[in-house]
Amino acid sequence: MRIIFMGTPDFAVPCLEALIEEGHEIIGVFTQPDKPKGRGNKLTMPPVKEVAQEAGLIVYQPENMKTDEVFEIVNDLEPDLIIVVAYGHILPKRILNIPPFGCINVHASLLPKYRGAAPINWVIINGEASTGVTTMYMEEGLDTGDMILKEKIAIKPDETAGELHDRLSIIGAEVLTKTIDLIEVGGVEREPQKDEEATYAKIMSKDLGKIHWANEAIKIKNLIRGTIPWPGAFTTYINRTMKIWRGRVENIDEEYLPGKIIEVSKEGIYVGTSKGLLIIEELQFSGGKRMTVKEYLVGNTIEKGIVLGEENELS
Repeated sequence: MRIIFMGTPDFAVPCLEALIEEGHEIIGVFTQPDKPKGRGNKLTMPPVKEVAQEAGLIVYQPENMKTDEVFEIVNDLEPDLIIVVAYGHILPKRILNIPPFGCINVHASLLPKYRGAAPINWVIINGEASTGVTTMYMEEGLDTGDMILKEKIAIKPDETAGELHDRLSIIGAEVLTKTIDLIEVGGVEREPQKDEEATYAKIMSKDLGKIHWANEAIKIKNLIRGTIPWPGAFTTYINRTMKIWRGRVENIDEEYLPGKIIEVSKEGIYVGTSKGLLIIEELQFSGGKRMTVKEYLVGNTIEKGIVLGEENELS
């Protein structure tokens, strides 16, 4: 089959690599335009573009998929199948209708749960025990198409969104290759989604990482895990922003003054919540480097009794 691949970030790379390794005929790769990155605003290629160019594939980087020019490019390529993995553009209906075998998407959740932009983050923030990958036929709705295959995995107790992202990207490639095999032999059984069971994973924002200490300790720990590597969970300590990279939970049935530092030791900073203690084990202050609490306490102090968080400082 003649395949067009559309994807942009690291998550999509294993899928493209799997297609290349299996010898599929990839007639074009669509990815987002190069963007400025880092302190020097150096123009940087998307990860998918790097892999595609190394493999000698033709790369297209349209700003907008809805133009006549883009439609003509896709139509002239005469794809049998379009594969979309975290592309970042919505495909208009006339492009979805081009390939005779349809457009399929690799989505990082067990649909219809967690449709939308950030399923990997939200399954952790919400304290889910499992997640997975779903391949589906694309239609005009947001992640609403008929499902093809699913692969379910357990989420590890201390796993971060970044770590889960890397695991799911590999699983996504495996599920994609199985899906293509089914399509080639005509063995796909389409499973409609039940819209009444759908949930949505809204796009991440920087403010989402703000810790509200009136929540339960386990929810705050999940927020920390679910916002790594971006935007990160943060609070304030005497008007300084403190980013929290790792923490654990104790005394989950005890109630404390939210945000109050109960104890400080080399093992961590013990902070009260509405239910349980959150022990901060790894932190980073603005302008400083990421370090363990034990490392930070060499030459620095954290005062017992201080109440963390802007809302507490203003009250």
